[in-house]
Amino acid sequence: MISPFLVLAIGTCLTNSLVPEKEKDPKYWRDQAQETLKYALELQKLNTNVAKNVIMFLGDGMGVSTVTAARILKGQLHHNPGEETRLEMDKFPFVALSKTYNTNAQVPDSAGTATAYLCGVKANEGTVGVSAATERSRCNTTQGNEVTSILRWAKDAGKSVGIVTTTRVNHATPSAAYAHSADRDWYSDNEMPPEALSQGCKDIAYQLMHNIRDIDVIMGGGRKYMYPKNKTDVEYEIDEKARGTRLDGLDLVDTWKSFKPRHKHSHFIWNRTELLTLDPHNVDYLLGGRIDHGHHEGKAKQALHEAVEMDRAIGQAGSLTSSEDTLTVVTADHSHVFTFGGYTPRGNSIFGLAPMLSDTDKKPFTAILYGNGPGYKVVGGERENVSMVDYAHNNYQAQSAVPLRHETHGGEDVAVFSKGPMAHLLHGVHEQNYIPHVMAYAACIGANLDHCASASSASSLAAGPLLLALALFPLSVLF
Repeated sequence: MISPFLVLAIGTCLTNSLVPEKEKDPKYWRDQAQETLKYALELQKLNTNVAKNVIMFLGDGMGVSTVTAARILKGQLHHNPGEETRLEMDKFPFVALSKTYNTNAQVPDSAGTATAYLCGVKANEGTVGVSAATERSRCNTTQGNEVTSILRWAKDAGKSVGIVTTTRVNHATPSAAYAHSADRDWYSDNEMPPEALSQGCKDIAYQLMHNIRDIDVIMGGGRKYMYPKNKTDVEYEIDEKARGTRLDGLDLVDTWKSFKPRHKHSHFIWNRTELLTLDPHNVDYLLGGRIDHGHHEGKAKQALHEAVEMDRAIGQAGSLTSSEDTLTVVTADHSHVFTFGGYTPRGNSIFGLAPMLSDTDKKPFTAILYGNGPGYKVVGGERENVSMVDYAHNNYQAQSAVPLRHETHGGEDVAVFSKGPMAHLLHGVHEQNYIPHVMAYAACIGANLDHCASASSASSLAAGPLLLALALFPLSVLF
């Protein structure tokens, strides 16, 4: 017997699924296809300019299913069916696929993948900024196996660089830009084993302040790893978990300030008010922070809203730059075991129910499901009846097939969207470590500079310093 709640849900989704009148006319689809064809033909005129700016947006865990679901959510937030909506990344002219495996892992983690798409070298799971010769957690395998990132290549070429992330700045995703660590979890010396400390390895927060001292902008979370153990946090004064963790007694924010030349303007900020009152014309170096989360906890609503926010940031970056001189790359490090299906009708809420019951246990199910994770629940020896819970709640954990405390990554390829100078070099299916080599080639930094000697390239390079910005949006912060 179907509950009244379920009948209402089904009735609502069918009402919303009416086909727009214009889509009933074949001419609508033919005209749309011809416009797309016209645009595609124009892409034969390749943009081979030297990139003055390079911006990389990295959606941590943003697999193709997440991109599709975020597209639908974006449309539904504007009271449209959603499927026909275009994300900002959808508008990019070139799309490729990236193979995400680590050198020792079929299904990757964020550390090995970050080393690939930032340093141009594939690495082992759990290691950042080092080659595959480094074994996880073995400090003595680090020395001599360090690999540098595109952030370092840009700085060495005299360019301005920045890292902005919605997770900890010492998290695996951004840390490969500046650190060399045999273990992604060595956030401060408090998390390191005595053996590693005695062998001379440094924690990731320490390396952020010392390895590349003149990073122009650093914004993200992770304050506690920069302060002495038990120092009270400025924002979460009564939260013991937010207190400083460092055993060496260092205040790395003060260290950061001390490294900046006296004639330069350096600012440390920690809240939105300070950020909004900042005069960008009077800032040379900026350090600030924030954290977010999603898929690993099975909370699809949080993950998808974060993806939509990332899309807004991509649009804002596009409005402030030109594709004539700015290469923009949007990609992911890996996917998740996140999916949606169930023959849902057009316009069905992306967080809604499938329009049928399971033909096995006769219970309803949501369109969004996970292959594994904390959403696995058994009630009375049977799968939980989702019609009895608030599956539209922000913290609802979608059902999963296998019980795990934390949902895992997926192993399939992820998309790479690109626009601007040399964007056409990102095409087809590539190894993930190919990405930073394309960005470096486009900007005439790094090792491959033969194409930069022409007169046209020289004039482009003279236009001003390159801004390399790494905008990292983890949809999950645990792994």
